[in-house]
Amino acid sequence: MELKGKVALVTGGGRGIGQGIALALAGAGADVAVADLDLAIAEETAAKVEAVGRRSVAISVNVAQPDSVRAMVEKVEAELGGLDIAVNNAGIISIQSIEELTAEDFDRIMAVNAKGVFLCTQAAVRVMRPRRWGRIINVASIAGKIGFPDLSHYTASKFAVIGFTNAVAKEVALDGITVNALCPGIVGTGMWRGEDGLAGRWREEGESEEASWARHQKTLLPQGVAQTPEDMGQLAVYLACAEHVTGQAIAVDGGCTL
Repeated sequence: MELKGKVALVTGGGRGIGQGIALALAGAGADVAVADLDLAIAEETAAKVEAVGRRSVAISVNVAQPDSVRAMVEKVEAELGGLDIAVNNAGIISIQSIEELTAEDFDRIMAVNAKGVFLCTQAAVRVMRPRRWGRIINVASIAGKIGFPDLSHYTASKFAVIGFTNAVAKEVALDGITVNALCPGIVGTGMWRGEDGLAGRWREEGESEEASWARHQKTLLPQGVAQTPEDMGQLAVYLACAEHVTGQAIAVDGGCTL
């Protein structure tokens, strides 16, 4: 799978899954713009892209703000000469029961995870449609396929991403643009790890966070092991190359949503 000559943009690309996707696209030959709310971590990933011989630019963006998204895409075009592949990965999470959840918490999650994907997709389509070629990859979650306790707001946002992706894919299907959702499974990043992550929240009495993390891999995943950012990068490269795969929500989850 070869992406030489293509320009990719990855939001939330400074760490975790976003970084794994950015480096996989660079490894396949693409030049990669790395966008993140935190410019410093975007610059770290951009440096890693350049270390494998590809061009890169780091951009600070707030994906929930239309002007910020518009400026991001304009900078990608100005610095790298176009936009062929847009990976809309930026997202946030909080872990709260339905009784703990406030309207403000719900709005904050939806603003980034759902509205942010809408704004970034819209900006990408405006660039790609005149050129009759493009690949849009919206990062959803297995929580966009099945519900999880303490994540009703996050689950709602990811179900929204999948429905939005399917609708837009049909809208631009004759324009040479594919639109797909990548659904990560259980990845050992901030959502799951640490005392404030799901492994910490869902500990049994007397259980350590590490033991909880190991138990959830065994009980939730048929393969018994967590996925990695590199796994997500492999699917992103495939979707960036695939001509006739569109409107899909593909999980990389070790069989969790099988």
